Amino acid sequence: MGKEKSVITNALRQLSAKKIVYRTHTYEAPSGFLDGVSVAQATGLAPERVFKTLVTQGASKEYYVCVIPVAKELDLKKAAKHFKEKSIAMIRARDITTVTGYIKGGCSPVGMKKKYPTAIDSSAAAYDFIAVSGGKVGLQMELAVADLCVLTG
Repeated sequence: MGKEKSVITNALRQLSAKKIVYRTHTYEAPSGFLDGVSVAQATGLAPERVFKTLVTQGASKEYYVCVIPVAKELDLKKAAKHFKEKSIAMIRARDITTVTGYIKGGCSPVGMKKKYPTAIDSSAAAYDFIAVSGGKVGLQMELAVADLCVLTG
């Protein structure tokens, strides 16, 4: 399984509980945060296979999770249309922990406080495995796209 077994996050706990095969990748984030492209470089993974987790809120006040490649920007209009919202906006960085239980730069689409409607960028379908945050800064988890789809609903 993972290289660093001493690090257990909610995300990794859920994968283990469901007997999902995954691999972890660790990286250094000296300033406490790294942008996604830097994370891909630090882990040696192709940037198009490393995805970031973005939390948004619709006009209805519902929260939504978008999992997109680290080098891409979220198209808020497309996200709103996907979730059938009039409009959608990114939540404030200071609200990430309250909403998800994770911190900025370590927000995993798996194991949040509540299960929010989640959309995974269609480009993920081109790969058997992608990497997403493992639930803390400095930790990525690589798992099958199909397993991620099941876990996030």
